[in-house]
Amino acid sequence: MSDPTPLLEVIAVDAVDARAAVAGGADRLELVSAMEYFGFDPSLETFEAIREAVDVPLRVMIRRRDGFSAGGVQGVAELVHAAEALRRAGADEFVLGWLDTDGTVDGEAVRAVLDALGGAKWTFHKAIDAASDRAAVYDSVRRMPGLDTVLTSGGFKAAGDGIEVLRAEAERERAAGGPRVLVGGGLTQEALAPLRAAGLDAFHVGTAVRASGTWDSPVDAEKVAAWRKLLE
Repeated sequence: MSDPTPLLEVIAVDAVDARAAVAGGADRLELVSAMEYFGFDPSLETFEAIREAVDVPLRVMIRRRDGFSAGGVQGVAELVHAAEALRRAGADEFVLGWLDTDGTVDGEAVRAVLDALGGAKWTFHKAIDAASDRAAVYDSVRRMPGLDTVLTSGGFKAAGDGIEVLRAEAERERAAGGPRVLVGGGLTQEALAPLRAAGLDAFHVGTAVRASGTWDSPVDAEKVAAWRKLLE
């Protein structure tokens, strides 16, 4: 069997970003707001504008506070409310994940939100890189309904430094029928070749494809195209 086609996922905060990302060759978008907090859920208006602007899969963030705590009973209720509203608006793919104070998966919060998503596809996001036991995270979420992706740098600030961890996890999850490993976090173009050689086939970028390399500048279609070309 041939390797899956490499996936390029780009973060978008509005319809301008979305159009540029798709024009450059992005396969999928992660929709967020408030990137100064590493991404909260977008407004319904933003989601609807992006859905009208492009025709690629949209993974919508569900997150409402800094860090990886769900925020207790009230916080979980707010997350469920956000998930329900986005689902009613037509969102059908999501990004989510929370940890307890001991660094393990907050399964109660995750399951509560999944109940509102009705089996939709989703990514367990970079909470895994703050977890106390990475293997335990996979064990906790692997069979949860709809999970097909884990976004991670391998636990390193720069994903290119996590190659051996990422290789081992990707190989294990393929063998176990688990989620696809989506490499993201400090990812550089120079890291792509060794990551590809290690068997990784899905990549997630944010500031690396923005005009000025910062969140206050828009996605640049030519930068996205340069990443796309490196994955051909």
